[in-house]
Amino acid sequence: MPLDSYGVLSGTLHRHFRDQPDTTGRPFRVHLEVDAPAGRYRCAVDVAGERAATGVRWTVFVLAASILDPVPKMGPGYHELSMSCGSGALDHLRHPALADRPGFLFPRRPPARLQALLDRLHPPHPWVPGSGADAARALESVLVPGREVLVFGEPLADGLGMRNVHRNQGDPYGSPWWPDNGVWQDGAVLTRRPDGRYDAFLHKFAGQADRTDANGRPQREV
Repeated sequence: MPLDSYGVLSGTLHRHFRDQPDTTGRPFRVHLEVDAPAGRYRCAVDVAGERAATGVRWTVFVLAASILDPVPKMGPGYHELSMSCGSGALDHLRHPALADRPGFLFPRRPPARLQALLDRLHPPHPWVPGSGADAARALESVLVPGREVLVFGEPLADGLGMRNVHRNQGDPYGSPWWPDNGVWQDGAVLTRRPDGRYDAFLHKFAGQADRTDANGRPQREV
């Protein structure tokens, strides 16, 4: 089954900081403090740890505000989102503006002319492999205190905060995160630029599949 709850926090970035280096295997996180009408939210973005034993991949790119509709119009605060296309929810693999290659949405690679058109409409943004520290630096590159910020993920059950701010699908059978697999429930951090567009940071862990079925579970290549 998917996450218990999913949505987006809209607010103003107060500050951000990293965990101290750790050799015990605990997750390595970048913490965001976000101000919204209900108070100051703590958002933990895991960029390494047990889940990321084999590495992490991320992508940073710019999005037009209209692509995120209706989220930018919802105003400050936490907003629950339906895990479905068109609700404002994110899916790294199904949203045409988020997928690395739009043609990836097809069962097989589309004809070259169609692929070229898709690439012009939604330019590809490859995923970069690296360490948790590398991913943290990439995330920090879009974090500007005082900027409006959108944090997609799962709200904390107790207190103001967000978790699971990463891809939430493609985890293999037998892993602790298999039950959380689902579509249209992926996490991301986006900050609003002075020109009205958004800097977007998305990331996933190396064990997560790049093709998933309708339940967000790994799908075999065809």
